[in-house]
Amino acid sequence: MASDLSFVEFVAEQMEDAGLITYRKMFGEYALYCNGKVTALICDNQLFV
Repeated sequence: MASDLSFVEFVAEQMEDAGLITYRKMFGEYALYCNGKVTALICDNQLFV
């Protein structure tokens, strides 16, 4: 089951005080970047830090 983009956007919005938060699809799920470094993964709508 793939993650919903709306969930990824919600998590990224919640993390925005930590720095520049970006995300992109990776291995069919999403990687979240803080200031250019991978800091979390979202798989099946679950956040892994």
